[in-house]
Amino acid sequence: MSDIIRLLPDSVANQIAAGEVIQRPASVIKELVENAIDAGAQHIDVLVVDAGKTSIQVIDDGKGMSETDARLSFERHATSKIREAADLFALHTMGFRGEALASIAAVAQVELRTRTEGEELGTMLTIAGSKVEGQEAVSCPKGSSFSVKNLFFNVPARRKFLKSNQTELSNILTEFERIVLVNPEVSFTLHHNGAELFNLPALQLRQRIMGVFGKKINQELLSLDVDTTMVRVSGFVGKPETARKKGARQYFFVNGRYMRHPYFHKAIMDAYEQLVPVGEQVSYFIYFEVDPANIDVNIHPTKTEIKFENEQAIWQILAAAVKEL
Repeated sequence: MSDIIRLLPDSVANQIAAGEVIQRPASVIKELVENAIDAGAQHIDVLVVDAGKTSIQVIDDGKGMSETDARLSFERHATSKIREAADLFALHTMGFRGEALASIAAVAQVELRTRTEGEELGTMLTIAGSKVEGQEAVSCPKGSSFSVKNLFFNVPARRKFLKSNQTELSNILTEFERIVLVNPEVSFTLHHNGAELFNLPALQLRQRIMGVFGKKINQELLSLDVDTTMVRVSGFVGKPETARKKGARQYFFVNGRYMRHPYFHKAIMDAYEQLVPVGEQVSYFIYFEVDPANIDVNIHPTKTEIKFENEQAIWQILAAAVKEL
């Protein structure tokens, strides 16, 4: 019998990996903006055309990359964030898999301009469908500017499944909000088709929430802050009278990372059980700080599902803290 198992070509393997990490234009923005934050950026501009289908540009003033690092950053599993498996349980960065840039470059046309502080000239790299098309020295500001055009140009079946511009822009806004709400010390702008949607200066958290959702929300929120040996829980929860059937703003973050957590959501809803009508919900912005060794963020490529070692105890701390307000 002849052999039938074959190693997949890199181009195919990269497209498969990209399918997990890059699902839509919003995924590209999430990955590039999180990389900019990891690079120490203080100001990040996001410019989107046609809800990201035509182009996405993310410009940051972070530390930038050397010529070698710029080239290596697009290789799969190339990362500056971790060195060994044990580092997964001591994460202080948003990224760590080393998959994002390789995944983006596998399904789009990418141009990177980047320069580190000490260098006179930066590097411009152009890649399409995982193939490097050009590399040259250029004059550019310190930091990195990624331009991503024609997403899924080489995977027409994936491009066909993108939704309307309105839906894709809504997904971009959702992703953008999650990032800016946990990085109030960084200033952001977001433009769509040339129109400015957000211009958020670096401010305190409460002011950042108002910058995103409007000044009216300020009157709706109660401050929450409890510090234990296991976890610090801080942020804001809505007053019972602000409960609504639809449109509640509900966010959990852990160590600077957005997460979904139905179990902790139930802790908050249980605390309001006697205070709000059935079927209505309050807004909340809850920030957990825990030892990275006590959580596992490496469950899903999008990193929004997170396991806590002391989940039940944290549930009780959260529920008690909300009830006391």
